[in-house]
Amino acid sequence: MCGAELHTLPEGVQRVARALQDAAHPHTPVMLDGAARTAQEAADGLGVQLGQIAKSVIFKRKQDGVAVLVVASGDRRVDEKKVSALVGKIGRADADFVKAQTGFAIGGVSPVAHLNAPVTLLDQDLWRFDDVWAAAGHPHGVFQLKPDDLKHLTGAPVADVAQAMQEVSA
Repeated sequence: MCGAELHTLPEGVQRVARALQDAAHPHTPVMLDGAARTAQEAADGLGVQLGQIAKSVIFKRKQDGVAVLVVASGDRRVDEKKVSALVGKIGRADADFVKAQTGFAIGGVSPVAHLNAPVTLLDQDLWRFDDVWAAAGHPHGVFQLKPDDLKHLTGAPVADVAQAMQEVSA
């Protein structure tokens, strides 16, 4: 990527592309024809398993109003109690807070290139997969990476922050 391609992409995707390029990440963002606002939409659009979508969930830490980013597998629910035990009490973040803190709209929050650096946690379940896909700053934008790349790009710790899977009895 020489840089000229960036000018045709939405601003958020341009920020993510620059961050990936600066980190010498081998994959650039791609724009899907359909929206990838949810993990299921992204998985369907890419033809991958739901768990391969590295979804970004933003919370607001109650003590200081700092954004807390949890990156988790698309087939897992984030356990707010586990997150709170690691970073302090958290609450839900509304769309205005997410946009102001990250620079991205809900449905396109990337794990990198935030306007304000969040406290970040990576869920250990992402390491079930060789390759995952994350949002690239726009509801149609995604980029491919390995879970270890995610750790390298964010500098975030890996933790158990997903709810336990429910066993289905026959």
